[in-house]
Amino acid sequence: MVDYLPDDAPSIQAMDLMEDEFDEPIANARVMVRDVSITESLAYKERLEAIDGVTGVTWLDDVIDLKKPIEMADPDTVEPYYQDETALFSLNIREGDEVATTDQIYDLIGEENAISGEAVDTATSQKMAGQESLNAAALLVPIIIIILILSTTSWIEPLFFLTAIGISVLINLGTNIFIGEISFVTQSVAPILQLAVSLDYAIFLLHSFSDYRKRVSDPNEAMRRAIKQSFPAIAASASTTFFGFIALSFMNFGIGADLGFNLVKGIVLSFISVVVFLPALTLMFYKWIDRTQHKPLFPSLENIGKRVMQFRIPNLILLLLLIVPAFLAQSQTSFIYGVGEQPETTRAGADAAAIQEEFGKNTSMILLVPKGGMGKEEELVQHLEELPHVSSVISYVNTVSSAIPPDYLEESATEPFYSKNYTRITLNTETDSEGDEAFSLIDEVRDTAESYYDEVHLLGESVTLYDIKNTVEQDNTVVNLLTIIMIAIVLVITFRSISIPIVLLLTIQSAVWLNLSVPYFTDSSLVYVGYLIISTVQLAATVDYGILFTENDRNLRQEMPAMKAIKKTIDDKMFAILISASILSSVGFILSFTSTNPIVSSIGLLLGRGALLAFVMVVFALPAMLVVFDRVIEKTTLRANFYKGKGE
Repeated sequence: MVDYLPDDAPSIQAMDLMEDEFDEPIANARVMVRDVSITESLAYKERLEAIDGVTGVTWLDDVIDLKKPIEMADPDTVEPYYQDETALFSLNIREGDEVATTDQIYDLIGEENAISGEAVDTATSQKMAGQESLNAAALLVPIIIIILILSTTSWIEPLFFLTAIGISVLINLGTNIFIGEISFVTQSVAPILQLAVSLDYAIFLLHSFSDYRKRVSDPNEAMRRAIKQSFPAIAASASTTFFGFIALSFMNFGIGADLGFNLVKGIVLSFISVVVFLPALTLMFYKWIDRTQHKPLFPSLENIGKRVMQFRIPNLILLLLLIVPAFLAQSQTSFIYGVGEQPETTRAGADAAAIQEEFGKNTSMILLVPKGGMGKEEELVQHLEELPHVSSVISYVNTVSSAIPPDYLEESATEPFYSKNYTRITLNTETDSEGDEAFSLIDEVRDTAESYYDEVHLLGESVTLYDIKNTVEQDNTVVNLLTIIMIAIVLVITFRSISIPIVLLLTIQSAVWLNLSVPYFTDSSLVYVGYLIISTVQLAATVDYGILFTENDRNLRQEMPAMKAIKKTIDDKMFAILISASILSSVGFILSFTSTNPIVSSIGLLLGRGALLAFVMVVFALPAMLVVFDRVIEKTTLRANFYKGKGE
């Protein structure tokens, strides 16, 4: 996650400075070993240092002289490293080697001991990304096939849908080699999301082809007409999704661009596959479709429109009552800005809980200030030690002695604390890695240091998360605004109307607000990256339902009165929208169910719930608005040509 922060983020600049000035890196993992003596702990330390990928190990012998009995040492100094015959080591695992190195550490310490930290979270995410995508696909594909069989009258037709989109998904995955590397979030989410979002294009085309087969004897002519008839709906649907995902690419936090660019590639490839490859495939094997026909398996939804429209006024009133609290609630949700906690059902989650239970919470922070002025440094350290939630401060003046000039000692004794230009002070804190307490403490530490020095640099996991928070909060406004503007432009061009885009965006945006308000009402935190992505993805992916519905209603409105047109539209299109929403919702809930990664799981849950809410809004709220604002729509739509006759 750190890799996706912009280069000008304070924590990134501090990290670059520390790497230039100091050889010893910041710890990114903690290893706990039970039932060991001091001597055995030192042996473990040597074995940990010998592991390839471990670039530094810190333990009790680095802060006190173990030649003297530890009973004589300050308990506050000893207990963070050793208590009740249990040792806790802090170590740094080299970036890029997290998986291999943590595997070797697991082999060394066995099941009864524990390891946790940023490096472990990274290794866990990398391991799970590929495997969990396969697990999700193994569950998802059969469910999609069942949904598609219910929606068609041919046993083999669903395979055509999946083949066309599946090939585009594989090509998209293959083109990632030209990018070099992608996020584990993208690896887990993008292929399945591409499949779910673009399956509609294939459904639009083959349903149209099936209709024309009943009217035209020549399959080639039927396909030509089907492409012509379905192309505007496919193009509009692909365009809204395309521009919605483009908006993600404008995030300063690079994970948005990573996922956005990947999904944009996927949408383009799916579109090409549906309008070029799928027609050729279908014409080659259309006889298979004919031979595998079956009766409709889903009951007819005829006259459902009449029942829905009986409640049009209550539906609108309910929408108005819900939309304001939902909008306010989603803006008050509490967020997690990092990866989130690993579930305790995983080894990483169980180990983190075990270490916290034994040694308490500990989040390290490193402060870099200009070198010089021992008295000033001593005052600063004393001030830092008095701050709430700071359990200990490690610096030259309180670990070695302010009375001993550094020049009198060997370089190995001063190297952890001084470089040529900077002083390094390590703070151990009792806060979580993020949250109000952690972020307030960062401000306090920075303000305290700035009262002594003009130049202050702060780094550590909580500092990085603080920068992620500030970055993504700025992104939120930009991305959401861009998404709405881009989709609005596509809708204005598609419908040649000012009012229809407003009605459609209000419908889908209301579903987004309702979805994102649920964590507030259930008093649960939401992973912010998931929130930011889903607020764009849900709008871009589900506005297709509204386009399909409104396009059909607008065409019928030229032949019949508003109420009759809307009822027939509900009868004709409710099933198609239900199928599309069912697929997208299944994708979301399966991602949530199969992923142990909190970000991916959060995105899945929001996507699954969001698709269902969008379906409800399009089927129940949108028809009511289209009827109520029928005259406004007619006057604000270019060449509307609405039916002028009387009757319902």
